[in-house]
Amino acid sequence: MEEENVKETTPEPQASSSEESQEDTEQDVQHDEQEETAEDANEVDGESMEALKSEIEQLKAEKNDIYDRMLRVQAEYENFKKRTQKERAAERKYKAQDLANELLPVIDNFERALQVEVTEETKSIIEGISMVYNQFKEALASQGVKEIEAEGKPFDPNLHHAVMQAEIEEEDSNIVVEVLQKGYILNDRVIRPAMVKVNK
Repeated sequence: MEEENVKETTPEPQASSSEESQEDTEQDVQHDEQEETAEDANEVDGESMEALKSEIEQLKAEKNDIYDRMLRVQAEYENFKKRTQKERAAERKYKAQDLANELLPVIDNFERALQVEVTEETKSIIEGISMVYNQFKEALASQGVKEIEAEGKPFDPNLHHAVMQAEIEEEDSNIVVEVLQKGYILNDRVIRPAMVKVNK
């Protein structure tokens, strides 16, 4: 009869209480580290959100500042454009003023020449002077230069320059009774007031 082999089983050593305490301590440390890591992550997330909010507010402020500056630039451009258009319109409207100022003394001299007595000897000369005078007047009128009406009109300091006074009972007070030098306007601008005598 064969002998049965009997295997001896060696009992596993049981962990001592000190080893179990060490494992518990390590687990507690790991748990604490995980909690600290989570808290740190939460702090980082909170700081990131605050930084993002601050950056957004800064960007909003910069956008509003740029928008305000754009509006100011646009308003300045509109004002510049209107001012330029107005200046150009005025330049076109009054472009003949310098020429008119140069020609008015010539017109005055023509008018003085036409006041001489017409004789057979001077008739043809006076006619020639009158023709040139009328051409000058027509040229000025084509540029918007017109004579200021004065005689028999109420005195207007914007149009008339009183240099003498008269006492005529038949005339109303403050009426222009005589024009000593004609005045002229260019469109709606006085380029030379009329020199007049006014009744008291």
